[in-house]
Amino acid sequence: MLTISLFLMFLQAQPAPLPSAEDTLAYLNQAIDWYRHLSVEEEIAVDPADVRFFNDDRQVAKQVLQLSFDFARSNAKLLARQKAPAPDNAADAPRRNRGLSRAATSAEADVREAQTELGDLKRKLETASEKNRRKLQITIDEVQSELNLAQTRSETFRSIVEFMGSAGGAGAGSSLIAQIDELQKSIPELEAEPKTASQPTNGSPTQSPTLAQTTAHGPPSGILDLLTDLFALSRKTRTLDQTIALTDALSKALQTLRRPLIRNLSASAERGEELAKQADTSGPEQLAQQKRELDTLTADFKQVSTLVVPLGRQALMIDLYKKNLARWRNTAQSEYSVELKSLILRAVVLGFALAAVFALAEIWRRATYRYVKDIRRRYQFLLLRRIVMWFAVGLTIAFALATEIGSLATFAGLITAGIAVALQNVILAIAGYFFLVGKYGVRVGDRIQISGVTGNVVDIGLVRLHLVELGGTATDPQPTGRVVVFSNSIVFQPTASFFKQIPGTNFAWHEVKLILAPDNDYNHAEKRMLSAVEGVYGKYRDKIIQQHRLMENAYSLGVDLPEPKSRLHLTQSGLEVVIRYPLELEHSAEIDDEITRALLDALEKPPKLKLVGSGTPNIQRVMDGIPAG
Repeated sequence: MLTISLFLMFLQAQPAPLPSAEDTLAYLNQAIDWYRHLSVEEEIAVDPADVRFFNDDRQVAKQVLQLSFDFARSNAKLLARQKAPAPDNAADAPRRNRGLSRAATSAEADVREAQTELGDLKRKLETASEKNRRKLQITIDEVQSELNLAQTRSETFRSIVEFMGSAGGAGAGSSLIAQIDELQKSIPELEAEPKTASQPTNGSPTQSPTLAQTTAHGPPSGILDLLTDLFALSRKTRTLDQTIALTDALSKALQTLRRPLIRNLSASAERGEELAKQADTSGPEQLAQQKRELDTLTADFKQVSTLVVPLGRQALMIDLYKKNLARWRNTAQSEYSVELKSLILRAVVLGFALAAVFALAEIWRRATYRYVKDIRRRYQFLLLRRIVMWFAVGLTIAFALATEIGSLATFAGLITAGIAVALQNVILAIAGYFFLVGKYGVRVGDRIQISGVTGNVVDIGLVRLHLVELGGTATDPQPTGRVVVFSNSIVFQPTASFFKQIPGTNFAWHEVKLILAPDNDYNHAEKRMLSAVEGVYGKYRDKIIQQHRLMENAYSLGVDLPEPKSRLHLTQSGLEVVIRYPLELEHSAEIDDEITRALLDALEKPPKLKLVGSGTPNIQRVMDGIPAG
């Protein structure tokens, strides 16, 4: 029974197992990778609130990383002590090592002696007289030089001894420390500030550079801006989720290292309480044994504490970091929800606005078909409807997508100016279209004359006007087989010479001229020729009267009825008789032929009328047209 108790006491007195060098380096690399993830967080810190969260995270993360290096170095030193040779085996070391150790010890003693002597001399210098001050100053300089030499010798011997010691048995610990130092050099933030964040200097915590505050932008005012913000917030949330996952993994690794150390500390504390209780009833030999065990437990407790303390403080910092990340993510998620609702609302409003535009356009279309009976006028209203509808649709979508109304107005102004300059001829042609299709405008089938070209209108486009060209004689124009195309902007050109038929009419004036001999009865001759013309005119008189009424209604003013008229003119050759008569344009050639034949018959009737000059009547077209207005 006694043997079992002693064996248990021996097991409990063993030092606590330390994390291996591989585990230490793996944890340190994981902490470094976690810290470097801050660069991804910095990319999503665009708002002032994000910047504040990121600055807090960076300060905490730097402290966590520094504590990781503190833990790694402490563990490396403990591993090096465990693998170093025991002092009782020093006699087995090579003689050269013993000599180096004695030399290093002697050099350290010289350093302490020189420092003591230098301190005494400086105190004497403060109270020395002016006469002895110069001599003391020379002595102080000499002792200072001796101290410098002794310190150099001591540092040299110490580095040699440490190198020999690492080669003789502490290679694992020294190699681990070297690797830790190399890892720390890869973190410029830690190299710039050798003091840890957990060890304040002069009572103030170490401050790390913070990210500059950004300018807060106003709430998004357009659908495009909302979509951009939603994508940015979604990316921000994913980045924060990734950071939280990395932080949880680091916290789990920390707990894996910390848990066995905490158990060892708890076991050491419980064993110490048991030994304290047993001391009251133990004998001298047992007390000596308990004292040795308590000393071992104390050393083990101190050893493990150097690892548990930085890990514990690091756990607190990681919890603080996770809470800050959670607040940041909740803020981003709230912003995402608010902007998503705003986007849905704006999309619904845009849908209602477009539906209203299309509904009004449909009402316009139905009203046009119901109340506008004229085909040409109906086409004009439907064309205007399409232009207004798509303009309203474009304007509605532009205002819905625009980020800022002011910038939209500026942009629209610049675009309008550019379009006006680049498409000025097209715009002028479109304006000419509305001039042509006005109340007194041109219709398909009208006969017009533009820049000396006469033709019938076959199409009136938004930009161009198409005519079937008419050629031949003035009294008998015939299609030439060509289509002439004019830009609608020609109506604004002063030299265009644009003439068109009066709206609602389809007649023109022709005249016939003949010169009577002086011995003719001019009253009888005038009546005979006018009667011949009126005989032909009577065949289409009703059509001319109907067109006359339409002309009066269109212009709302009184116009004389178109009828054949005669005029007399005195010339050197004789008396000139001019007879003007209206005729339908579609049958102008046939009517002129009939009038010519009727006049020839009237001249041959007895008493025969004598003519001078050409000897036959001359029929020609009257060129007094009415310009388009």
